Amino acid sequence: MTSSPVVASVHTQRVGSSDDLVAWLDSTSNKGFDSSLSIIYHAFGTNLYQVHARNAWDNPANGIQLLTRFFCHHLTADARLRAADAPSSINMTSDAPTHPIHVLYREDQLEPGLSQQFRRAFNVDLIVHRAAGAKIPLHVGARPRSGPDRDRVSKDFVRDVEALPTLESQGDGMRSFAGTLLETSVGRESILLVDEPEAFLHPPQARLLGKMLVANKPLHRQLIVATHSGDVLRGIIDAGDSNVRVIRLQRSNDVNIARQLDNGRISELWRDTLLRYSNILDGLFHERVVVCESDADCRFYGALTEAVAVSGGDERHWPDTMFTHCGGKDRMPVAIRALRELDVPVSAVTDFDALNAEQPLRGIVVAKGGDWSVFEADWKLVKTTIDGKKPELSTREVANEIEAILKSVEEAIFPTECARQIQNILRRSSPWATAKSAGKHYVPSGEPTKACDRLLAGLRALGVFVVPEGELEGFVRSVGGHGPTWVNAALEKDLKSDPELDGARAFASAIAFP
Repeated sequence: MTSSPVVASVHTQRVGSSDDLVAWLDSTSNKGFDSSLSIIYHAFGTNLYQVHARNAWDNPANGIQLLTRFFCHHLTADARLRAADAPSSINMTSDAPTHPIHVLYREDQLEPGLSQQFRRAFNVDLIVHRAAGAKIPLHVGARPRSGPDRDRVSKDFVRDVEALPTLESQGDGMRSFAGTLLETSVGRESILLVDEPEAFLHPPQARLLGKMLVANKPLHRQLIVATHSGDVLRGIIDAGDSNVRVIRLQRSNDVNIARQLDNGRISELWRDTLLRYSNILDGLFHERVVVCESDADCRFYGALTEAVAVSGGDERHWPDTMFTHCGGKDRMPVAIRALRELDVPVSAVTDFDALNAEQPLRGIVVAKGGDWSVFEADWKLVKTTIDGKKPELSTREVANEIEAILKSVEEAIFPTECARQIQNILRRSSPWATAKSAGKHYVPSGEPTKACDRLLAGLRALGVFVVPEGELEGFVRSVGGHGPTWVNAALEKDLKSDPELDGARAFASAIAFP
């Protein structure tokens, strides 16, 4: 075997005699005879004499390449496009099919099912033109009316079919989708390798195709699908077939590491709405995932990571990192645990107020594989110290300030600015609201600060990054607003060199280059 950086070795094993092979070929291939009545087996793309098949099987040292096409088919993007092209007509009673459309023509019970699947993706039918002459094209559009007076080769039916565009005149998305359906439905090979089925397809079509590949797979066939599409993967899992196996490949230098993910665990995780209706599964296609509290966090840290990578020079490995959010820190343990179950390296970024309560902080630590007892003492000291600090406003002061705002409102619809003012008042009523705004600088000097430093450093070593400035907005205090409004303005700055972003760049660098 030729050396390969991906495949280290290949071992083959044969079971049965050459008589068993001939019996299998008789049952799965199209059998014919040449002029001397020697037996020939026909498959899509190849022909093989029976005597040569026996010799290949009885002499494995010479290799079994001659038999490969009868057992296995590699469905590349180009092969899928070719499968949609109109083949030449053949004698359907005597000639062996050499193209998937020949089988679709001959076994006409296949056409309605394939057309129904095609309609689900493109809202048009797939129609075999059975009276085209030298070619057998497929047409796309609304299927013409048929009936006792209009069979499929009647003049009126044929005229209506020919008024529809042919499949091969359509874009690569339609052709690739149809070609995949054809090859996976009518082929006889026991192994079908489907390479990047998402090519040319929109995400909803890719997901639908993934589901169809599983749901419509013939019992005798094994599909091996190579994909970089979370949509295809979601479709495959949607099919709910217990025989599905998901294998994640990771490249380390010249070594590919394969990890089969536990099927039962995937099914269990898929029932969680956070995973089912989010992009978290896309993390399988990245080196690392960073889970944040919100989409605004993802945008900011993602942009900073890119700026840090670019400014680091070409010799620095570009971080293949996916930033995703889980709708708040309370859901972080679920997301982290799920990604680790899928063998995806994962980090987390939280605001400083994650230290306000044992949960979800403890859950985040445990989900990351950490020992909570290592952090508990320092966390308790930091929390107790901040809890004991006097808030900026007392209860009476909060009530007075909110009452003054409410009295000033005359509009029928409550003004957004007044709502923002009330939120700021409520923040000033809690020491932890101030801590979230000020970060570690709000922690008193002495032992509490030492405990805080140990706690943040330990969490960072575990892959849990607590924002030392308190929250996202603390990195650039010259910009007002909050959340998306703040991010939009902050990203207008020079992310590579603005001195105000020094702290943010250092934080992003620690996340991206652990």
